[in-house]
Amino acid sequence: MKISIITIAYNSEETIEDTILSVINQTYQDLEYIIIDGGSTDSTLAIINKYKNKINTIVSEPDKGIYDAMNKGVRIASGELVGILNSDDFYANNHVIENIAKNIKDYDSIYADLVYVDRKDTNKIIRYWKSGAYKKDAFLKGWMPPHPTFFVRKKIYDKYGVYNLSLKSAADYELMLRVLHKENISTTYYPETITKMRVGGQSNASISNRLKANKEDRKAWEINQMDPKFYSLYLKPLRKVSQFIRKK
Repeated sequence: MKISIITIAYNSEETIEDTILSVINQTYQDLEYIIIDGGSTDSTLAIINKYKNKINTIVSEPDKGIYDAMNKGVRIASGELVGILNSDDFYANNHVIENIAKNIKDYDSIYADLVYVDRKDTNKIIRYWKSGAYKKDAFLKGWMPPHPTFFVRKKIYDKYGVYNLSLKSAADYELMLRVLHKENISTTYYPETITKMRVGGQSNASISNRLKANKEDRKAWEINQMDPKFYSLYLKPLRKVSQFIRKK
């Protein structure tokens, strides 16, 4: 089974090399690697080109934001299974893709656990996101899997669509809500930490940004013509509190 990994980058000279190395050093052989760069003005592209012989496709051009770049990557991807690893993130070890391939079996998608790490000291864990097994209506209780651990078959994108560009920070949430909760595609949980993400996400940077993210989460439900429970969108950020307490 060919697996496509898509990396989105823009002015990522400080972190992109870690991302690339974590992909090209994977033990899994049938791997397609795609990098979509938004027209970086720093040394990002030069770093990418150092490894161009191990990258299948490199696109560098202006885009309409991170989700537009993701859509470009998904359309290019020729693998049966697609995962997205952005330029602030990297895989926890060299066997991640091999283990994903072994565990997805006949499911439409698979997800795992993630840790947030310090931007400079990536061995320092700030938050531990233990996903847990998916249960029907889990999204109504504020649940979602960490997007950088979410692998979905290309046929699901082809059937149900890609990332919605009307959303600025919650298109990943909307996509997973759409395919898992609304369309009820099959999924399985791989209970291991496979992705490390550097801290600094915009949606949690301030109270005002969290409120904006909450509005986008609500819009994600509206787009799909579904109604969350009155508590659903409040439980979603509250679930993150335990991530600061639980350290793997």
